[in-house]
Amino acid sequence: MDTLVDWLIELVSREDAPVGYAILAGAAAVEYVFPPFPGDTITLFGAVLITAYGWSFFGVFGAVMAGSVAGAMLAYFFGQRLRVWRSRHPAKQQKRAAVIDDLVEKFRRHGAIYLVINRFLPGIRALFFVAAGMAKMRPLPVALYSAVSAALWTLGLIAIGSLVGANFETLVDWMRTYSLAMWIVIGAIITVFVVRAVVGWRRDSAL
Repeated sequence: MDTLVDWLIELVSREDAPVGYAILAGAAAVEYVFPPFPGDTITLFGAVLITAYGWSFFGVFGAVMAGSVAGAMLAYFFGQRLRVWRSRHPAKQQKRAAVIDDLVEKFRRHGAIYLVINRFLPGIRALFFVAAGMAKMRPLPVALYSAVSAALWTLGLIAIGSLVGANFETLVDWMRTYSLAMWIVIGAIITVFVVRAVVGWRRDSAL
């Protein structure tokens, strides 16, 4: 994966700016379709392009925004298709179906919050938009929330890049530390959820 990142960064940093903008947009989009793809690292390099290479702020910002929203909406429409598939193929295990329906209902009530913070959560951000599609959220608000999240995240990266300067290695180290911290938080939340679910199932079985 590091070789892929180095190759993409080399492509982005060439003089052909339109191709570089397209790669930035593509990296931001693919991350929602294939979460292991290191899209954040490529986006992070966009801050260096502005600071060290004199690239247009609006060009980099617009490319990352467009890619992020496009990728998010692909995940959203996949969620819609998944909802239709579930309606045609009901789960045989009632408990599993109940858990999924409960999660979708919770997302329906608080979906706007999840979508606005999605860009700040590594690895699982696409799942929020899949859930939005399953929860029948309207596409226009979903696109708006994804744009707000992408704008806040991208502006934050560019601001940090401006403070650090052109030291890409320092930015990458910061990103890795941030991602690790977020994964610890996400892991803790998932653990709590699983424990509560298991306790609930055992309680129901005992009745």
